[in-house]
Amino acid sequence: MKTLKYQSQSVAKLYFIGAIALFVGQIVFGLFLGLQYVIGDFGFPAIPFNQARMVHTNLLIVWLLMGFMGSAYYLIPEEAETELHSPKLAIALFWIFLIAGALTIVGYLAVPYATLAKLTGNELLETMGREFLEQPLPTKLGIVAVALGFLYNITMTLLKGRKTSISLVLLMGLWGLALFFLFSFVNPHNLVRDKLYWWFVVHLWVEGVWELILGALLAFVLVKTTGVDREVIDKWLYVIIAFALMTGILGTGHHFYFIGLPGYWQWIGSIFSAMEPIPFFMMTVFAFNMVQRRRREHPNQAAVLWAVGTSVMGFLGAGLWGFIHTLSAVNYYTHGTQITAAHGHLAFYGAYVLVVITMISYAMPTLRGRLANSQKAQSVEMWSFWIMTIGMGVMVLALTGAGILQVWLQRLSSNPMGFMATQDQLNFFYWIRLGGGVMFLIGLLTYLTSFFIGGEPVVELTQSSGGNGRQAVPAQRA
Repeated sequence: MKTLKYQSQSVAKLYFIGAIALFVGQIVFGLFLGLQYVIGDFGFPAIPFNQARMVHTNLLIVWLLMGFMGSAYYLIPEEAETELHSPKLAIALFWIFLIAGALTIVGYLAVPYATLAKLTGNELLETMGREFLEQPLPTKLGIVAVALGFLYNITMTLLKGRKTSISLVLLMGLWGLALFFLFSFVNPHNLVRDKLYWWFVVHLWVEGVWELILGALLAFVLVKTTGVDREVIDKWLYVIIAFALMTGILGTGHHFYFIGLPGYWQWIGSIFSAMEPIPFFMMTVFAFNMVQRRRREHPNQAAVLWAVGTSVMGFLGAGLWGFIHTLSAVNYYTHGTQITAAHGHLAFYGAYVLVVITMISYAMPTLRGRLANSQKAQSVEMWSFWIMTIGMGVMVLALTGAGILQVWLQRLSSNPMGFMATQDQLNFFYWIRLGGGVMFLIGLLTYLTSFFIGGEPVVELTQSSGGNGRQAVPAQRA
């Protein structure tokens, strides 16, 4: 039975289980929303569309944050070569985060939003009412407290141990995540300033500091599964994050086109947003290059598939689908249409959902006392990757088709239609999108079943020093 190198890494298991459970909830509410698109009064008035959408998007944020925290608790001790500073603090913060998140979701569903604002003291500091940042004031304060405790824990761990490029990049991304969230407390009455600070959270998270987290987690898994020299992976990582920060920070300008800021943002936003696919393309080349140069066949091939899938789907979603409507002249017509929704779904799935699953796929067998899952379990896991990815592809293509038709009927036609009349014409695409969502849920449930499949341990093949042959090494039994 394989034991953890550092016993405090075991706290990551709680976070991974919690993240997956919330992920399932997010997808269930996503399907609920998909049904409301095609059956307008589905679930009404018990769960109106606005409440279901808040739950869907907030669950996405919370489970990804939980996944990032679990990944850090697993990665940092191994990289720092020392035990976690305080495992008890990590466990306590998990339960605080989970209970606070659950109570917030119950609040969304059980109480009208305006009433929830009154009950939670929004008049003291008005922070509610903005997309993705709908959380009541106590929840926001709780997130800050959990984030500070978490950052204290991993920072102290890193300070007393070895410092590596991967751990430092991850730490920089996590600290940036926490600091930029503070802008969620700034809610000016001026609508232009309001949007400005709102994008400082939303954009500089997903197209800024989260990319650092993505790069660090992907690099860690590739170091462990390919055996490629750390120095080579470090060089790739530095170049990728440099491009990601340069294009991501200035690329914030593509949200400033038409919100009342100076016109030069149309040039800055267009130029640097058009460059944003570059770091994601580099990430794709990086992943394939490391796998091709591998010096060992790690027994956990499912984790390798998730890692390579992250780089490819991240490039398609965040890179290519972002590029198709990022230029100001195009965005003038496409902003806020289903093309935006297509980009958002594929970008989140490709870049962040997949990298968290990559870490879970790599770390969970070890956390359960195994070197790797059985071949049968990994086969099921790989099938889940393809089912989920194809399901997401169906959804995104449907939303892209809906968006193109929406732009034509509502914004480009010589006789433009109204919003609701246009929506009626998109019903065909919405049914296809719903089918893709059902397929995605099937893939997710398939992934969950892989955790309960036993079987004989796999055999690790290690590349010989000459690179001309491989030596079979029996994997440790669970």
